[in-house]
Amino acid sequence: MINLISDTVTKPSREMLEYMMSAELGDDVFGEDPTVNALQEKVAKMFGMEDALFCPSGTMTNQIAIKVHTRPLDEMICDQWSHVYQYEVGGYAFHSGIAVNPLIGKYGKITASQIEEAIKPEEDWLPRTTLVVLENSTNKGGGNYYTLDEIKPIQDLCDERGLALHLDGARLMNVLVETGESTQDVGSYFDSISLCLSKGLGTPGGSILIGRKDFIKEARRVRKVMGGGMRQTGILAAAGIYALDNNIPQLKVDNDRAKILGQFLAKQSFVKEVLPVRTNILIFELANGRTSSDFITQLKSKGINAAPFGAHSVRFVLHRDITDGMIGEVMNLMKDEK
Repeated sequence: MINLISDTVTKPSREMLEYMMSAELGDDVFGEDPTVNALQEKVAKMFGMEDALFCPSGTMTNQIAIKVHTRPLDEMICDQWSHVYQYEVGGYAFHSGIAVNPLIGKYGKITASQIEEAIKPEEDWLPRTTLVVLENSTNKGGGNYYTLDEIKPIQDLCDERGLALHLDGARLMNVLVETGESTQDVGSYFDSISLCLSKGLGTPGGSILIGRKDFIKEARRVRKVMGGGMRQTGILAAAGIYALDNNIPQLKVDNDRAKILGQFLAKQSFVKEVLPVRTNILIFELANGRTSSDFITQLKSKGINAAPFGAHSVRFVLHRDITDGMIGEVMNLMKDEK
Protein backbone atom coordinates (compact mmCIF):
# COMPACT_ATOMS: atom_id res chain seq x y z
CA MET A 1 0.00 0.00 0.00
CA ILE A 2 1.29 3.45 -0.97
CA ASN A 3 0.10 5.42 2.03
CA LEU A 4 -0.77 9.02 1.21
CA ILE A 5 -3.46 9.35 3.89
CA SER A 6 -1.25 11.55 6.11
CA ASP A 7 2.34 12.31 7.09
CA THR A 8 1.45 10.92 10.54
CA VAL A 9 2.01 7.41 9.17
CA THR A 10 5.80 7.83 8.92
CA LYS A 11 7.86 5.14 10.63
CA PRO A 12 11.07 5.87 12.54
CA SER A 13 14.20 5.00 10.60
CA ARG A 14 16.70 2.44 11.86
CA GLU A 15 19.05 5.29 12.81
CA MET A 16 16.30 7.05 14.75
CA LEU A 17 15.40 3.83 16.59
CA GLU A 18 19.03 3.28 17.55
CA TYR A 19 19.24 6.85 18.85
CA MET A 20 16.04 6.32 20.86
CA MET A 21 17.34 3.12 22.42
CA SER A 22 20.45 4.88 23.67
CA ALA A 23 18.53 7.72 25.37
CA GLU A 24 19.18 8.45 29.02
CA LEU A 25 15.85 8.33 30.88
CA GLY A 26 14.26 9.73 34.03
CA ASP A 27 10.84 10.76 35.34
CA ASP A 28 9.59 13.73 33.33
CA VAL A 29 6.72 14.59 35.72
CA PHE A 30 9.44 15.44 38.23
CA GLY A 31 11.40 17.22 35.50
CA GLU A 32 14.13 14.59 35.77
CA ASP A 33 14.23 13.05 32.30
CA PRO A 34 17.49 14.43 30.85
CA THR A 35 16.55 13.66 27.26
CA VAL A 36 13.19 15.44 27.54
CA ASN A 37 14.95 18.40 29.14
CA ALA A 38 17.50 18.44 26.33
CA LEU A 39 14.75 18.44 23.68
CA GLN A 40 12.87 21.25 25.41
CA GLU A 41 16.01 23.35 25.74
CA LYS A 42 16.95 22.65 22.12
CA VAL A 43 13.58 23.72 20.71
CA ALA A 44 13.29 26.79 22.93
CA LYS A 45 16.73 27.91 21.74
CA MET A 46 15.85 27.18 18.09
CA PHE A 47 12.91 29.58 18.29
CA GLY A 48 14.59 32.16 20.53
CA MET A 49 11.97 31.59 23.22
CA GLU A 50 12.44 30.99 26.93
CA ASP A 51 11.10 27.51 27.52
CA ALA A 52 9.27 24.53 26.01
CA LEU A 53 7.13 21.58 27.06
CA PHE A 54 7.06 18.11 25.46
CA CYS A 55 3.53 16.67 25.13
CA PRO A 56 1.92 13.55 23.63
CA SER A 57 0.17 15.32 20.74
CA GLY A 58 -0.39 18.52 18.80
CA THR A 59 -4.01 18.61 19.90
CA MET A 60 -2.80 18.70 23.50
CA THR A 61 -0.23 21.45 22.88
CA ASN A 62 -2.87 23.57 21.12
CA GLN A 63 -5.45 22.98 23.83
CA ILE A 64 -2.97 23.75 26.59
CA ALA A 65 -2.06 27.00 24.86
CA ILE A 66 -5.72 27.99 24.51
CA LYS A 67 -6.35 27.19 28.18
CA VAL A 68 -3.37 29.19 29.44
CA HIS A 69 -4.03 32.20 27.21
CA THR A 70 -7.74 32.51 28.07
CA ARG A 71 -10.31 32.27 30.82
CA PRO A 72 -13.97 31.17 30.66
CA LEU A 73 -16.25 33.52 28.69
CA ASP A 74 -13.34 34.65 26.49
CA GLU A 75 -13.23 34.13 22.73
CA MET A 76 -10.56 33.10 20.25
CA ILE A 77 -10.37 34.13 16.61
CA CYS A 78 -9.18 31.69 13.96
CA ASP A 79 -9.81 30.71 10.36
CA GLN A 80 -12.92 28.57 9.78
CA TRP A 81 -10.69 25.75 8.48
CA SER A 82 -8.32 25.79 11.46
CA HIS A 83 -7.40 22.50 13.07
CA VAL A 84 -8.25 23.93 16.51
CA TYR A 85 -11.79 24.57 15.29
CA GLN A 86 -12.39 21.63 12.95
CA TYR A 87 -10.51 18.67 14.38
CA GLU A 88 -9.98 19.02 18.13
CA VAL A 89 -13.45 17.91 19.24
CA GLY A 90 -14.50 21.39 20.38
CA GLY A 91 -11.76 21.28 22.98
CA TYR A 92 -11.76 25.08 23.28
CA ALA A 93 -15.23 24.79 24.85
CA PHE A 94 -14.62 21.58 26.82
CA HIS A 95 -11.27 22.53 28.39
CA SER A 96 -11.38 26.32 28.44
CA GLY A 97 -15.04 27.34 28.43
CA ILE A 98 -14.52 29.86 25.64
CA ALA A 99 -16.28 30.82 22.43
CA VAL A 100 -14.74 30.74 18.97
CA ASN A 101 -15.09 33.26 16.14
CA PRO A 102 -14.15 31.42 12.91
CA LEU A 103 -13.36 33.78 10.04
CA ILE A 104 -13.68 33.04 6.32
CA GLY A 105 -10.11 33.28 5.08
CA LYS A 106 -8.44 32.21 1.87
CA TYR A 107 -6.93 28.73 1.78
CA GLY A 108 -6.91 28.75 5.58
CA LYS A 109 -5.33 32.18 6.04
CA ILE A 110 -6.84 35.27 7.65
CA THR A 111 -5.66 38.87 7.61
CA ALA A 112 -5.12 41.59 10.21
CA SER A 113 -8.04 43.60 8.81
CA GLN A 114 -10.39 40.62 9.18
CA ILE A 115 -9.23 40.06 12.75
CA GLU A 116 -9.63 43.75 13.63
CA GLU A 117 -13.22 43.75 12.38
CA ALA A 118 -13.96 40.60 14.39
CA ILE A 119 -12.69 41.84 17.76
CA LYS A 120 -15.73 42.30 19.98
CA PRO A 121 -16.38 45.47 21.98
CA GLU A 122 -16.38 45.27 25.77
CA GLU A 123 -20.03 44.55 26.50
CA ASP A 124 -21.65 42.46 29.24
CA TRP A 125 -23.45 40.31 26.68
CA LEU A 126 -20.43 39.48 24.51
CA PRO A 127 -17.47 37.15 25.02
CA ARG A 128 -14.15 38.92 25.49
CA THR A 129 -11.78 38.53 22.52
CA THR A 130 -8.39 37.56 23.97
CA LEU A 131 -6.67 35.13 21.58
CA VAL A 132 -5.84 34.73 17.90
CA VAL A 133 -4.74 31.34 16.55
CA LEU A 134 -2.98 30.95 13.20
CA GLU A 135 -2.15 27.64 11.50
CA ASN A 136 1.02 27.27 9.42
CA SER A 137 0.88 25.41 7.13
CA THR A 138 -2.88 25.20 6.70
CA ASN A 139 -4.17 21.63 6.60
CA LYS A 140 -7.60 22.18 5.01
CA GLY A 141 -6.11 25.01 2.98
CA GLY A 142 -4.03 22.51 1.03
CA GLY A 143 -0.71 23.20 2.73
CA ASN A 144 -0.85 26.94 2.11
CA TYR A 145 1.26 29.10 4.42
CA TYR A 146 1.77 32.52 5.95
CA THR A 147 5.04 34.35 5.37
CA LEU A 148 6.45 36.51 8.15
CA ASP A 149 5.49 39.60 6.14
CA GLU A 150 1.88 38.43 6.36
CA ILE A 151 2.14 37.61 10.06
CA LYS A 152 3.73 40.93 11.07
CA PRO A 153 0.57 43.09 10.75
CA ILE A 154 -1.37 40.45 12.70
CA GLN A 155 1.24 40.55 15.45
CA ASP A 156 1.16 44.35 15.48
CA LEU A 157 -2.62 44.29 15.84
CA CYS A 158 -2.49 41.74 18.65
CA ASP A 159 0.08 43.82 20.51
CA GLU A 160 -2.01 46.96 20.05
CA ARG A 161 -5.25 45.32 21.22
CA GLY A 162 -3.75 43.17 23.97
CA LEU A 163 -4.48 39.82 22.32
CA ALA A 164 -2.34 36.70 22.69
CA LEU A 165 -1.10 35.17 19.41
CA HIS A 166 -0.65 31.38 19.19
CA LEU A 167 0.73 29.43 16.24
CA ASP A 168 -0.45 25.92 15.45
CA GLY A 169 2.78 25.05 13.67
CA ALA A 170 2.09 21.35 13.23
CA ARG A 171 3.82 21.42 9.83
CA LEU A 172 5.80 24.61 10.36
CA MET A 173 9.10 23.09 9.27
CA ASN A 174 7.58 22.20 5.88
CA VAL A 175 6.90 25.93 5.52
CA LEU A 176 10.33 27.13 6.57
CA VAL A 177 12.16 24.93 4.05
CA GLU A 178 10.12 26.76 1.38
CA THR A 179 10.41 30.33 2.65
CA GLY A 180 13.96 30.19 4.01
CA GLU A 181 12.76 32.07 7.09
CA SER A 182 14.40 31.20 10.39
CA THR A 183 12.90 29.60 13.47
CA GLN A 184 14.31 32.49 15.50
CA ASP A 185 12.34 35.00 13.43
CA VAL A 186 9.15 32.95 13.75
CA GLY A 187 9.59 32.78 17.51
CA SER A 188 9.75 36.56 17.76
CA TYR A 189 6.23 36.92 16.34
CA PHE A 190 4.23 34.64 18.66
CA ASP A 191 3.38 34.29 22.33
CA SER A 192 3.32 30.51 21.93
CA ILE A 193 4.02 27.92 19.24
CA SER A 194 3.00 24.28 18.87
CA LEU A 195 5.40 22.16 16.79
CA CYS A 196 4.52 18.58 15.83
CA LEU A 197 7.37 16.06 15.66
CA SER A 198 5.37 13.05 14.43
CA LYS A 199 4.36 14.25 10.96
CA GLY A 200 6.93 14.99 8.28
CA LEU A 201 9.75 14.98 10.82
CA GLY A 202 9.12 11.28 11.23
CA THR A 203 9.04 10.56 14.96
CA PRO A 204 6.62 7.99 16.41
CA GLY A 205 4.84 10.58 18.55
CA GLY A 206 4.94 13.87 20.38
CA SER A 207 4.59 17.63 19.98
CA ILE A 208 6.25 20.49 21.76
CA LEU A 209 4.81 23.74 23.09
CA ILE A 210 7.09 26.79 23.19
CA GLY A 211 6.69 30.09 25.05
CA ARG A 212 7.78 32.24 27.97
CA LYS A 213 8.88 30.63 31.25
CA ASP A 214 5.76 31.72 33.13
CA PHE A 215 3.58 30.44 30.29
CA ILE A 216 5.29 27.03 30.24
CA LYS A 217 5.15 26.80 34.04
CA GLU A 218 1.36 27.06 33.88
CA ALA A 219 1.29 24.82 30.80
CA ARG A 220 2.92 22.02 32.83
CA ARG A 221 0.02 22.16 35.31
CA VAL A 222 -2.54 22.06 32.50
CA ARG A 223 -0.70 19.18 30.82
CA LYS A 224 -0.93 17.24 34.07
CA VAL A 225 -4.68 17.77 34.52
CA MET A 226 -5.23 16.74 30.89
CA GLY A 227 -3.42 13.47 31.61
CA GLY A 228 -0.32 14.35 29.63
CA GLY A 229 2.27 13.93 32.36
CA MET A 230 4.51 11.12 31.11
CA ARG A 231 7.34 9.31 32.88
CA GLN A 232 10.37 7.89 31.04
CA THR A 233 9.35 9.69 27.89
CA GLY A 234 12.91 10.50 26.91
CA ILE A 235 12.72 7.55 24.56
CA LEU A 236 10.25 9.60 22.48
CA ALA A 237 12.03 12.90 23.08
CA ALA A 238 15.21 11.35 21.67
CA ALA A 239 13.37 10.75 18.41
CA GLY A 240 12.52 14.46 18.35
CA ILE A 241 16.16 15.45 18.85
CA TYR A 242 17.25 13.09 16.07
CA ALA A 243 14.55 14.40 13.72
CA LEU A 244 15.47 18.05 14.25
CA ASP A 245 19.14 17.26 13.70
CA ASN A 246 18.69 15.06 10.62
CA ASN A 247 15.26 15.10 8.98
CA ILE A 248 14.47 18.71 8.12
CA PRO A 249 16.08 18.69 4.61
CA GLN A 250 13.81 15.80 3.57
CA LEU A 251 10.79 18.06 4.03
CA LYS A 252 11.77 20.06 0.93
CA VAL A 253 11.85 16.80 -1.05
CA ASP A 254 8.35 15.95 0.21
CA ASN A 255 7.09 19.41 -0.79
CA ASP A 256 8.60 19.10 -4.26
CA ARG A 257 7.08 15.67 -4.80
CA ALA A 258 3.66 17.05 -3.85
CA LYS A 259 4.04 19.76 -6.49
CA ILE A 260 4.95 17.20 -9.15
CA LEU A 261 1.94 15.09 -8.27
CA GLY A 262 -0.27 18.18 -8.24
CA GLN A 263 0.85 19.15 -11.75
CA PHE A 264 0.00 15.64 -12.93
CA LEU A 265 -3.46 15.63 -11.33
CA ALA A 266 -4.34 19.03 -12.78
CA LYS A 267 -4.14 17.46 -16.26
CA GLN A 268 -6.43 14.52 -15.53
CA SER A 269 -10.03 14.50 -16.73
CA PHE A 270 -11.38 13.19 -13.41
CA VAL A 271 -10.02 16.23 -11.52
CA LYS A 272 -12.04 19.45 -11.45
CA GLU A 273 -9.58 21.56 -9.43
CA VAL A 274 -6.31 21.21 -7.53
CA LEU A 275 -5.76 23.66 -4.68
CA PRO A 276 -2.45 25.53 -5.00
CA VAL A 277 0.30 23.16 -3.83
CA ARG A 278 2.68 25.04 -1.56
CA THR A 279 4.09 22.35 0.75
CA ASN A 280 3.50 18.61 1.22
CA ILE A 281 -0.33 18.61 1.21
CA LEU A 282 -2.29 18.12 -1.98
CA ILE A 283 -6.08 18.57 -2.09
CA PHE A 284 -8.08 18.09 -5.28
CA GLU A 285 -11.76 18.20 -6.18
CA LEU A 286 -13.23 15.48 -8.34
CA ALA A 287 -15.07 16.30 -11.57
CA ASN A 288 -18.60 15.39 -12.67
CA GLY A 289 -19.99 15.00 -9.17
CA ARG A 290 -17.84 11.98 -8.40
CA THR A 291 -17.82 11.23 -4.67
CA SER A 292 -14.64 11.03 -2.66
CA SER A 293 -15.79 7.85 -0.90
CA ASP A 294 -16.17 5.95 -4.19
CA PHE A 295 -12.91 7.35 -5.51
CA ILE A 296 -10.95 6.39 -2.40
CA THR A 297 -12.40 2.88 -2.50
CA GLN A 298 -11.13 2.56 -6.05
CA LEU A 299 -7.72 3.91 -5.07
CA LYS A 300 -7.45 1.34 -2.28
CA SER A 301 -8.17 -1.44 -4.77
CA LYS A 302 -5.07 -0.24 -6.63
CA GLY A 303 -2.92 -0.07 -3.51
CA ILE A 304 -3.17 3.68 -2.78
CA ASN A 305 -4.43 4.99 0.54
CA ALA A 306 -5.82 8.55 0.78
CA ALA A 307 -8.22 10.65 2.85
CA PRO A 308 -11.59 12.14 1.90
CA PHE A 309 -11.62 15.88 2.47
CA GLY A 310 -15.23 16.63 1.64
CA ALA A 311 -17.96 14.97 -0.35
CA HIS A 312 -16.04 15.43 -3.60
CA SER A 313 -12.50 16.29 -2.45
CA VAL A 314 -9.48 14.09 -1.72
CA ARG A 315 -6.27 14.79 0.19
CA PHE A 316 -2.82 13.33 -0.48
CA VAL A 317 0.02 14.04 1.94
CA LEU A 318 3.62 13.42 0.92
CA HIS A 319 6.15 12.29 3.51
CA ARG A 320 9.55 10.71 4.02
CA ASP A 321 8.33 7.14 3.51
CA ILE A 322 7.16 7.92 -0.05
CA THR A 323 9.81 7.47 -2.75
CA ASP A 324 10.15 8.79 -6.30
CA GLY A 325 9.30 5.29 -7.50
CA MET A 326 6.06 5.35 -5.53
CA ILE A 327 5.14 8.73 -7.03
CA GLY A 328 5.71 7.29 -10.49
CA GLU A 329 3.53 4.30 -9.66
CA VAL A 330 0.73 6.51 -8.34
CA MET A 331 0.73 8.56 -11.52
CA ASN A 332 0.76 5.42 -13.66
CA LEU A 333 -2.16 3.90 -11.76
CA MET A 334 -4.20 7.12 -11.85
CA LYS A 335 -3.50 8.26 -15.41
CA ASP A 336 -6.71 8.89 -17.31
CA GLU A 337 -8.72 7.29 -14.52
CA LYS A 338 -12.30 6.71 -15.62
